[in-house]
This record gives sequence, structure tokens and C-alpha cells, in this order.
Amino acid sequence: MGLWGKIIGGVAGFMTGGPLGAVMGAALGHAADQGGGRGTSGLFGRPSVREAADLAAMLGSKEQLFAISVVVLAAKLAKCDGAVKREEIDAFKRLFRIPPESLREVGQLFDQARDSADDYRPFAQRLGEAFQDNKGMLEDVLNALFQIARADGPLTKSEVAFLQGVQVGFRLDSTSWERARDNRTQGGGGGSGPTMQTGPDPYAVLGVPKSSTDEAVRLAWRRLMRENHPDSLAARGVPPEFVKRATDKVAEINAAWDRIKRERKL
Repeated sequence: MGLWGKIIGGVAGFMTGGPLGAVMGAALGHAADQGGGRGTSGLFGRPSVREAADLAAMLGSKEQLFAISVVVLAAKLAKCDGAVKREEIDAFKRLFRIPPESLREVGQLFDQARDSADDYRPFAQRLGEAFQDNKGMLEDVLNALFQIARADGPLTKSEVAFLQGVQVGFRLDSTSWERARDNRTQGGGGGSGPTMQTGPDPYAVLGVPKSSTDEAVRLAWRRLMRENHPDSLAARGVPPEFVKRATDKVAEINAAWDRIKRERKL
């Protein structure tokens, strides 16, 4: 297997932590080498990072496109405010748990993405297009990027601008932006230990203000249930790992709705 086949195969096989679930698909590595060997120079001779993502999309693998894109976005984000810090790399490893056998390949892609001149926005746009039927997963990715950006200190203007570009590429609304920005507990967490919580704000989960009418809250709950229902996602060919994530999301949505109903005596 050639170098880029190994990189893509390794990246496609790494595991993501927290609600993002597992991203599998090492078979693309072989397919990539097969595809790269057909040309005179071969796509995998000296490809750009963009070309690697193009190949993943061409081969029709949403899992591989996801894996490559999140590594590229994390690397570009870490670089956008200056030199990449160890804290940012550690946050990336924590949020996207990588098995030892894939560390080298993922690291090579991260380093090339960090140093390449490729614009990050096409990666966000392509990922947003591929997963328009799973907004919750895209919101989770944005949340993970927020955590990487904060790993070395408060957000900088360049990091905020970068994250806004990702939000636009993902086609996420302002409510999703606020949830991704404010949720700091995803991915197993870091620090000295778990924190005690009473649970997420149910109104934030449903994306409505607390002053909303009963009917507005009910409509928000129904809309989120339609968007995240596992059976609906499975029927549209969403990978099983993301269907599992949607099952967890539905449980969270229902828990928020039940809590509001109890509080309002509905």
C-alpha cells in the first residue's frame, strides 16, 4: 500500500470520542491506491490535502470524507492563530481518540494539512453538504473544534472567524452555534475529574428561549425528532455509527421535552 493509501486508510479507521461515535472504513486505503495507480503520474504521487478529500468523495465514502475533513479542519484551526500548541494537539487526540496503529498516518495528514496552502472552507462546505441530514453530528464537530480552539487559552479573533467559516460551511443556524460554543463537556472531558451537573438546559437542547409558548416548544421538539430519528437516518443511508449517535440525541431531546412538560405541568 502506498503512503497516501496508508494515510487515508489510517485516518478512516480512527475512532472519535464522545457523542461523535465511531468512524470506520480502513478499506478506502486499498481503494485509494488502486485509484491512484491508474494515471500516468497518479493522484497519490504528490497530492494536495484537497485531492485526498476529493478522492474520498469520488469513491462515495462519507465516513472517509468525514475523517479526512475533521483532521484537516482541526489542523487548520490550530494553525490559524500562530504556531500549533501542544495543548491543541492534546485536545485533538482527546476528542478524536486514535488507536496507536493509526497515530503515524493521522499525524502525517495533520502535519500536511497544517502546512498546506489549501483553504479550509471547501472542507467545511463539503462536509456540510455530505451530512445535511445529520445536523446534530455537524454541531458536535463544531463543538469539538471550539474545544480545540480553547485548549491553549481564550478564543482569539482569528479562531472565532475560522469557526464562523465552519458554521457557514456546515449550514448551521445561530442556535446551533450557541450550543456548540457553550457546551464544554463533550468527548469525555479533560481536567482533573468529572464535574457535577444537573443536566443540560432543556430549552437549549430544543433550541428555544425559555419564554417560548407551549406550542412553540412542542413544535421545536417535533422538528428535532424528525431531523434526528434513527429510522429516518438509516433509511437515507447514513452510516450506522451516526445512527447510533442519533439514538443518543433522540434520548436527550425527549429528556429535555419531558423535563419541560413537568415544569409546565403539560
